[in-house]
Amino acid sequence: MLSDADNPLSKIRNIGIMAHIDAGKTTTTERILFYTGFLHKMGEVHDGNAFTDWMEQERERGITITSATVNCPWRDHQINIIDTPGHVDFTAEVERSLRVLDGAVGVFCAVAGVEPQSETVWHQADHYKVPRLAYVNKMDRIGADYYHAIQMIHERLTSNACAINIPIGKEDSFEGVIDLITMQAWYFDPLTQGSEVRHSGIPEEFWAEAQEAREHLLETISEYDDELMMLFLEGEEIPLQLIIKTIREATLRHGFIPVLCGSSLKNKGLQLLLDAIVDFLPSPLDVGDTHAIDPETNEAVSLAPDPDAPLVAMAFKVQIDKYVGRLIYVRVYSGTLKKGSSFLNMSNGKRERVARILQMMSNRKNDKDKLQAGDIGAIVGPRYLVTGDTITDGNINVVLNKMHFPDSVIAIAIEPKTKADQDNLNNALSRLEEEDPTFKVHVDKDTGQTLISGMGELHLDIIVDRIKREFGVHANVGNPQVSYKESITQSVVVSETFQREMNGKGNYAAVSFRLSPIPLKSLPEDAKNTFQCSVSSEKIPTEYWKAIEEAALGALADGPLISANVERVAIELIDGDYNPVDSNELAFRIVTSMAIGKGLREAKPVIMEPIMLLTVLAPDDFVGDIISDINAKRGKIEVMRRHNDYLQEVVADVPLSELFGYSTRIRSLSQGRAIYTLEFKKFEIAPVQVQNEVLRRIRGFAE
Repeated sequence: MLSDADNPLSKIRNIGIMAHIDAGKTTTTERILFYTGFLHKMGEVHDGNAFTDWMEQERERGITITSATVNCPWRDHQINIIDTPGHVDFTAEVERSLRVLDGAVGVFCAVAGVEPQSETVWHQADHYKVPRLAYVNKMDRIGADYYHAIQMIHERLTSNACAINIPIGKEDSFEGVIDLITMQAWYFDPLTQGSEVRHSGIPEEFWAEAQEAREHLLETISEYDDELMMLFLEGEEIPLQLIIKTIREATLRHGFIPVLCGSSLKNKGLQLLLDAIVDFLPSPLDVGDTHAIDPETNEAVSLAPDPDAPLVAMAFKVQIDKYVGRLIYVRVYSGTLKKGSSFLNMSNGKRERVARILQMMSNRKNDKDKLQAGDIGAIVGPRYLVTGDTITDGNINVVLNKMHFPDSVIAIAIEPKTKADQDNLNNALSRLEEEDPTFKVHVDKDTGQTLISGMGELHLDIIVDRIKREFGVHANVGNPQVSYKESITQSVVVSETFQREMNGKGNYAAVSFRLSPIPLKSLPEDAKNTFQCSVSSEKIPTEYWKAIEEAALGALADGPLISANVERVAIELIDGDYNPVDSNELAFRIVTSMAIGKGLREAKPVIMEPIMLLTVLAPDDFVGDIISDINAKRGKIEVMRRHNDYLQEVVADVPLSELFGYSTRIRSLSQGRAIYTLEFKKFEIAPVQVQNEVLRRIRGFAE
């Protein structure tokens, strides 16, 4: 049996680059590809030629929209990188990337420090327990402050972050980096775009700072290794390999976050970041066994990262490619997936075949014969595989934990400009819905309009642009609308009986339900409603329970007020009756839908509106006007804090319906000097006057 050091899996690093928009993720990825030899010429985001920003919309707008997968070699290791978006409208791309990655690099701007979306993606990584590094970028910019950025990480993200290198100078005088592990200064030759690196002793003026920072580093990591602690306390020289080993173990145990600095745009510090990725972030072996669930017994099953074990993999992304059709990105956790082989989809029970296996390099494709445990790649062929599905070879009965995506909160009406484009538009919408779990399409039953909904105005703007460019469909779009939901405020008990003859055969079923409102915090993260069966099998045979549950939860998709989804409802089946001759599954489905519909009407239904987390960074002079404006928009100020010497940060909960056109409003309030981010937070019961206005508007459309 191979030792861990000899196992090929120990040489793999599956990592993500994540951060707030404009912190430098894509530029950092571009430099990594250049220094590892994959690219011979670096592209720039502002020039629209970055390798991982391959979509036309990304190159025009200078932002990342879809996560791009690339891989590159460094020190005999293979680094698989996913460059994720920073804009909150595309947070699903970050979510599904973190679900399948082993490690991550959080990129922070040395001027702005921890920005709102940095916090969001950091907490997403916390949720999936992803070990990570922090890289403070843009040390060359005016206002750069490495230690203030680390202080913000301590205050807002984790107290476990500690510098493993420090800058030589800052702003215009940023020259290089001091490595606190080897106590060497690194200088990067500008004539070779930083490819040639010169090592030297630490400049005298930085010696005391470096010595103090190294003492702090050794003191911090000493608690993770007894041998290192003894050497540190006795003032002995600590071997280099012991320091690296201890930092690695502490990072893998989520107890330590190594912090590095540099300037990606000026090509300084990236080689040290690559070394840290190899030295401190986990291989698939370090992550250890993946936990899955046996769907029959609901018991946990451990999956070892072994290529010879039964196949278990997850489809984490669907992409429609104009040349090969459906591309499904998969992460293999156990076993081997071979070209031409078949697999079993544990979510829908379908068996499908793999026609091709591709190694994706942004939008380039290299054919492969197989994917093994620890690998990330794309497969071509399956028609029924969607995001979050578990696939196996049929020799093991397990499912992996599903991914959780936020609800879409904003909608627009869309229609083709000509009748001839109707089928093409429907095709485009269905393919885009396959790709993006946060993009939804539905037809309003009252107005007959096709509505598309997403995470924000930018998200829908990109969707409409893609429909036009990729599918050649010109469409008319309406103004953005808020996606409301419904709930109930009162517990009720309802009973219904269904007895009817259909096609010469009797149909009979009777049910009684208790419907109750659920407080938001009582629900698990991925649930919106609950169902409980409290009836005996003598009253209703167990063979009908599943059909009743499906019909009950399905009936909540059509609320009594505005036909919106109904959430935060606990349904309990408390009584019922059946006839051995006339009762059947269809009868129980029909009577359940009737009963739930009746119960929702009686339980004092209400409309819920989406509440957004608004974060504004503004100079002191404009904060008073911005707060007054937030209060006028029914907002609630949650936090006010100083962001740095120049800016204050205001965090507030504000209803989405009050925020249309906010970019223009904030510009006028701050003379163009404030910036803001919006992120969906929760659904909340709307005030009565807002509910009445929504009902008037929707009923007016219907008439």
